[in-house]
Amino acid sequence: MCITLSLSSKPCIGVCNGSLQSPKSMVTTARTEVITAPKRPNTFPGLTKQGISDIDLRVQEVVRRQSWTNSLDGEVNCRKPPFEPMFIDDAYDKCRNICAEYAKTFYLGTLLMTKERQKAIWAIYVWCRRTDELVDGPNAEYMSPAVLERWEERLQDIFEGRPYDMLDAALSDTVCNFPLDTKPFRDMIEGMRMDTRKSRYESFQELYLYCYYVAGTVGLMSVPVMGIAPESFVSAYTIYNAALYLGIGNQLTNILRDVGEDALRGRVYLPQDELAQFGLTDKDVFSRKVTDAWRDFMKEQIIRARSFFNLAEEGASQLDKDSRWPVWSSLMLYRKILDAIEDNDYDNLTKRAYVGRTKKLLTLPLGYTRALSKPSLYLR
Repeated sequence: MCITLSLSSKPCIGVCNGSLQSPKSMVTTARTEVITAPKRPNTFPGLTKQGISDIDLRVQEVVRRQSWTNSLDGEVNCRKPPFEPMFIDDAYDKCRNICAEYAKTFYLGTLLMTKERQKAIWAIYVWCRRTDELVDGPNAEYMSPAVLERWEERLQDIFEGRPYDMLDAALSDTVCNFPLDTKPFRDMIEGMRMDTRKSRYESFQELYLYCYYVAGTVGLMSVPVMGIAPESFVSAYTIYNAALYLGIGNQLTNILRDVGEDALRGRVYLPQDELAQFGLTDKDVFSRKVTDAWRDFMKEQIIRARSFFNLAEEGASQLDKDSRWPVWSSLMLYRKILDAIEDNDYDNLTKRAYVGRTKKLLTLPLGYTRALSKPSLYLR
């Protein structure tokens, strides 16, 4: 599993089939398109209405708790840690260095953001990375339910102004500057619990929930920091939903990129029922042989991941203008990972799709150009 920091949104006012659609109906239409097979309608089962409702309720709750302002003018009920400004500055510098080392393209994109937003995004990135490393890092062998329980208690301490270390202090300061709620952070920890209990996913509905926990939550954390463009006419709920979609798309891409590596650890993050529809089983994954059936299966999985990106794309322009560049750069980079899987003839069993440094750097000017686009009122 790999944590990614990204978000986007989907405009909610437009004309479809000659008639004006309400924001709610268009979001429902968009969601229906992305969770069913784009090319083979009966190949992949979509999410059940109950599955959609569960995620909707989570997003609604986060929106309610975090949407009192799009700026830094509101007040946050928090307890700031009693540290000297120089200590907090050093804490943010450490977060910046970690982000620059492990998420170079995204980090470069953050340099156009305001100083306060930069620091907050770096602090969130570092917390997410540390959380992920509890399960996938060098000390993962020591993982236990007690470790995650303690990590969740430590999260509460962060939000209450009692950070454990310097990196925690940066996040503790951030939650006093932006309307962040603990729920998406706690949900991410729940995703780590899923990783310790579960190594197979029977359906896409199960996988979708997992992707929400470990990646969709990152988008929900990021929206209050990134900010919404003052000229945007899109509802906060729609923007948070789109942040979720981009997180889901990124995580699905991570899964497709890392199939071979995950298999070596005995993990298969692919819907079991969909494998079966192509005559495939876990044995085919572990055999590391790329067959025509595997290629056909992967083509459909890539289509699905791209569908989530398509839903998320326009929403990047709904963000505050200073925050759009890293989002566009990240979105473009992850699309290139899917392209790389195709370039490898769908061999993600023995090869890891790789986007070279030159291509990564080229996403920056392209992302910047897209970041200049203004919020749109219409769906395409």
